[in-house]
Amino acid sequence: MRYLVKEIEMQAALLGNDRRVEQLHFGGGTPTFLSDEELRTVMGAIRKNFQLVEDGEYSIEIDPRKVSDATVALLGELGFNRISIGVQDFDPEVQKAVNRIQSEAETLQVIRAARANGFKSVSIDLIYGLPKQTLDGIKATLDKVIAMNPDRLSIYNYAHMPKMFMPQRRIHEADLPAPQAKLDILKLAVNTLTDAGYVYIGMDHFAKPDDELAVAQRQGRLHRNFQGYSTHSDCDLIAVGVSSIGKVGPTYSQNFRELEPYYDALDNNTLPIMRGMELNADDLVRRAIIQALMCHFEISKESFSIAYLIDFDQYFAAELKELAEYEKEGLIELSPQWISVTPKGRMLIRNICMVFDKYLRTKQEHTRYSKVI
Repeated sequence: MRYLVKEIEMQAALLGNDRRVEQLHFGGGTPTFLSDEELRTVMGAIRKNFQLVEDGEYSIEIDPRKVSDATVALLGELGFNRISIGVQDFDPEVQKAVNRIQSEAETLQVIRAARANGFKSVSIDLIYGLPKQTLDGIKATLDKVIAMNPDRLSIYNYAHMPKMFMPQRRIHEADLPAPQAKLDILKLAVNTLTDAGYVYIGMDHFAKPDDELAVAQRQGRLHRNFQGYSTHSDCDLIAVGVSSIGKVGPTYSQNFRELEPYYDALDNNTLPIMRGMELNADDLVRRAIIQALMCHFEISKESFSIAYLIDFDQYFAAELKELAEYEKEGLIELSPQWISVTPKGRMLIRNICMVFDKYLRTKQEHTRYSKVI
């Protein structure tokens, strides 16, 4: 904990402790790993070194199997006002396959505690593409989640990478749904949640019509950062902790992924940054295009040509050629001045955005959407 506090203090000294914090996010199921006293310590360090605005968004991810009503009350006392609850799937067969047994009662209890302690937003996170997952099973889970009345929902794509994540090695690949089955599950989720009144924000996110995200999307103010969709403009993102990724201006940096080099750097009074990069002009225009597609599902070629002093069709000739294939599949519509994503294409917006990711393109030939879903 003292290392985390030291990193916070070093960041504040570098940036100035008068910087206003509009958003704060604790990820990785933080309450599972930190005691009540440690939570108080880290929040105290943040408040001491930065200026948390009174009406800011302060969110935290939790595992409902690991927290009590008292913990939720403490989080409210510390200033958190948004809570994200990991569920994945309520299907017993799926839970056994991923070795994560979690009851509906545990989830409901956390939601009740959050409401009782004044949290203004409750979000539930689901995952599609899990082993043993079926259309009937995910429909039952969705119905149960809708009955819990969360303000926001996310349904993330499961990425099977057993070489990187050891717990996934227990999962039998034969139990994973095929690409088309995963797409069918995603379609079912989109239809079920929108029929229930939720707005499809995009990139697997849903919100009630009066939620700030839905309002921002309608007004063209929606933004996206590492934590997901946001109502705030392009703010700097200060990241602390092992493996965290930050963004300041046109630069990105990532902390060491392992504890030993992280500790060593801080012991030597150096920020524990493993790598960093500064975006060039090409990076900036591509980032802006991907941002616009993710948030608004359309881009004006003319606007980008004027803003970045380029001839859009000439600059992105290779990308437009590839997008023409997506148009044939009904995922996008191309016109002389616009690139627009269709309702069908919204479900695969991540794959459409990959076309403009030059770093991904240099690593591999672009894979058809049916292979990456």
